[in-house]
Amino acid sequence: MHRWERMSKMLSRYVLPVRVYLEDTDAQGIVYNASYFRFLERSRTEWLRLQGIEHKELRDSMGIVLVVARMEIKFNSPAQLDNLLDVAVDNVQASGARFFFEQSIHQESGMGEVICKGVCEVTCMDAETQRLQRPPKALIEKLIF
Repeated sequence: MHRWERMSKMLSRYVLPVRVYLEDTDAQGIVYNASYFRFLERSRTEWLRLQGIEHKELRDSMGIVLVVARMEIKFNSPAQLDNLLDVAVDNVQASGARFFFEQSIHQESGMGEVICKGVCEVTCMDAETQRLQRPPKALIEKLIF
C-alpha cells in the first residue's frame, strides 16, 4: 500500500456549519453559484487548520502554496437565504503534487438534503517559481496521524 493511500483512509469527514447571508444570494434569495465555491474553500481551509496546517505557514516556512487547479461540482438543489448548511470535506486523496478533496454541501442536520457534491483538485506549488512541487515531508507528516 502506497503511503498516499494509507493517508486517504485515515482522514475523517469534517463539517463546517455555514449560515446563508443576504450577501451570498441573488435577487431571488437563492444562493449565487460563486458562493458555493467560497463555502467549499472555507471548509478545506478549516480542515487543514485542524491538521495543524496554516496557509501562511506553508508559504513562509515551507515555501509552498496550495492552488486550486480544477473544481467539478454537481448541483442538486438550491440553498436559500437563512439556510444553515453543512459544508463537508468528505475525503482527501493525494497523488504526486496534487490533493483531491471530495466535498459536499447538505442542508443542516447532519446528512440532510444534498445541495451539491464535487471534487476540488489542489496543487502544491513552489511559492517563488509557481511550479508544481511534491509536498514537503513536514506537510505529509502533519497529514498522517
